[in-house]
Amino acid sequence: QVQLVESGGGLVQAGGSLRLSCAASGRTFSSNAMGWFRQAPGKEREFVAAISRSSSTTNYADSVKGRFTISRDNAKNTVYLQMNSLKPEDTAVYYCARDRSRVVHTTEYAFDYWGQGTQVTVSS
Repeated sequence: QVQLVESGGGLVQAGGSLRLSCAASGRTFSSNAMGWFRQAPGKEREFVAAISRSSSTTNYADSVKGRFTISRDNAKNTVYLQMNSLKPEDTAVYYCARDRSRVVHTTEYAFDYWGQGTQVTVSS
């Protein structure tokens, strides 16, 4: 069983920054790619970013490219999402998820474990 716990969400003004963390339980963290998704009120959950198990490959949604950075520390079983130049449209619940494989994917079906989510609110 794998547990994912997100932290670091909060309220920030437009143009500000936040760093989300996702701590994973289990000894197989370094074997899997990881991803971040988000869900805004009234909208479907969408892909944000993903990182391969070795950090050699990353992938980003076009809406966050150049502003968000995903990274991981396998020694700490933690994946991060650095969010800069935040916009009101980034307001959402952000979820961390574990990919079933070692390579990056962007669709939800590829991920088997999910965190409970952390709220990010960007005020204008």
